[in-house]
Amino acid sequence: MTQEDRNRAHYIKMTETPVSKLISKLAIPTIISMLVSSIYNMADTFFVSQLGTSASAAVGVVFSIMAIIQAVGFTIGMGSGILASSALGAKDQKRADCVVSSAIAFGLITATLLSIFGLIFNKSLMSVLGATETILPYAEAYARYIFLACPFMVGSFILNNVLRSEGKATYAMIGITSGGILNIALDPLFIFAFNLGTAGAAIATALSQAISFFILLYAFIKGKSNIKLGIKKISKDKNVYLRILKTGLPSLSRQGLASIATALLNINAAAYGDAAVAAMSISGRITFFLFSALLGFGQGFQPVSGYNWGAQRYDRVRKATIFTATVGTIIITTLSAICFIFAEPLITMFRKDDLEVIRIGIIALRAQCLMLPLTGINVTTNMALQSTSHVASATVLAMSRQGIFFIPSILILPKIIGLLGVQIAQPASDGLTFLLTLYFFIRYLKKLKKKMEKQD
Repeated sequence: MTQEDRNRAHYIKMTETPVSKLISKLAIPTIISMLVSSIYNMADTFFVSQLGTSASAAVGVVFSIMAIIQAVGFTIGMGSGILASSALGAKDQKRADCVVSSAIAFGLITATLLSIFGLIFNKSLMSVLGATETILPYAEAYARYIFLACPFMVGSFILNNVLRSEGKATYAMIGITSGGILNIALDPLFIFAFNLGTAGAAIATALSQAISFFILLYAFIKGKSNIKLGIKKISKDKNVYLRILKTGLPSLSRQGLASIATALLNINAAAYGDAAVAAMSISGRITFFLFSALLGFGQGFQPVSGYNWGAQRYDRVRKATIFTATVGTIIITTLSAICFIFAEPLITMFRKDDLEVIRIGIIALRAQCLMLPLTGINVTTNMALQSTSHVASATVLAMSRQGIFFIPSILILPKIIGLLGVQIAQPASDGLTFLLTLYFFIRYLKKLKKKMEKQD
């Protein structure tokens, strides 16, 4: 079978297979990828937590830096992936190849500059992001290797998003899960056997991200992707890069604000001691594990939405959106209920010897579990808007959960109700975000229905 035949068969699959079956099939590898990524993030927190409360808190502080790196990778990766998916849906192979080749070059250059900046200002950045005097040495050691791995991390995020956007989720899963499993295996080796402490956890992450990058790149080199990369395909037109950034703007807003939100959370938690910072970090990692399953399912929906939007199959886009919102809500509600019940043993697993960490973490985790079911529609609506080039609406919605509503919550609530304000800031933001999401969700479905009526 020629490449042209494979592309044609893939196009038929993406535009003709029943959406429920197609999304479910694509979602399985993306859910696995997200869960494995989340597990190795939790593994870092778990193993580092055995070194002490301050070391555990350091991982939470550096998470802000990792969120910035993710913001760069997801912005360029999602932007180029969505544009490539739409181009493939419109049968424009040349445009798809150009966008992705340009995106990878752009991402690697940006990541290298970010890496240099981070290494130079490491100590100052850790202090600004909420590290106390006792947390700072651990955070600085951990962040050093994260900055060194920055180009591999950004490159991995870009390639992963492009593969998912074109419906090649299985290859994306192989790359991400391979690195994640390696990370989990290397953590105890570097942290304890080699006695490298928090630096050992970061080295394990750095090596794992590099492995993931080369595995994902291999998928493109060996023709597993419909995209053909090439140096000569890198565009010199600045508008190509502006379109990538514009399309990826919701991801930049979401991930960038996640970094700011984490920093503000750590700063406000630090007022109540290292135990509070550690507790919020542990609670956040567990919450993200639950949330990652929802994100994985949503990422199975996104290429279906983008492909069919490009092919002007608005009926399929609408069906896919409703199906994803419904199933996504069921998934996150079920996981949240289980987590609420077992909150105490989950928190205790990380810091069994620190009763203050356990006490603070249980309240924060259970409060979050009560509101997580509302995020099912939020994730679906955000991905639907972004994958169909509704950039302005997608950006506003992306900014809401950890920006528009979270920042006022974390700045105001602790002043009124103390530590409890820190613990419930994110759940409060989730409730307000849900109300805004309903407006966008209903309006989007009405717009799709009008497009369908015009086609009849």
